[in-house]
Amino acid sequence: MTAIVLAGGRGRRMDERDKGLVELAGRPLVSWVIDRLRPQVGEIVVSANRNLEAYAALGCAVIPDSLPDQPGPLAGILAAAANTGADWLLATPCDTPFLPADLAARMLAVAHENGVPLVRAADGDRIHYAVMLLHRRLLADLAAALAGGERRVQAWQARHPHAEARFDAPNAFLNINNGDDLCLAESLARPACHIPDMD
Repeated sequence: MTAIVLAGGRGRRMDERDKGLVELAGRPLVSWVIDRLRPQVGEIVVSANRNLEAYAALGCAVIPDSLPDQPGPLAGILAAAANTGADWLLATPCDTPFLPADLAARMLAVAHENGVPLVRAADGDRIHYAVMLLHRRLLADLAAALAGGERRVQAWQARHPHAEARFDAPNAFLNINNGDDLCLAESLARPACHIPDMD
């Protein structure tokens, strides 16, 4: 299995900052994601369109979109997948720093249990469409969909048999989209402060 960390967006909701390089507790968000995924998969590839050297310094292959105008996460998955031979591809955004430690194993188990080539992560609140496991046999259809103008992750997923892997861990899929999200993540990332008793 190869993990594809999606860091190729424009960061519109964060003043066009490169979200993967926004710092959480002194480390880039993308490094949190990579550290979560590294024990779970055989390879990690970062999909990025800016600051390629900064991403490469984290020790992973960095692949820009092969299509013009940064058409979104589906294009990032397609470009990254062309640079790996893995049968299964686990895609995650670069700004989900608290991913489950068993994400890859549980997603793959659900794929096998249901006999489907596509699995999406979910929790008690909703489906997280951008956290997906797909078999590479879907790549030809993904390329055709992109060539036909499809850009919506959920719409492309609906074309294929799929299932959801459900996780109960709170904040496992917390997505950092704005300053408030970052403040919440900071409170979760910091170790609890110990205040000694005062006599």
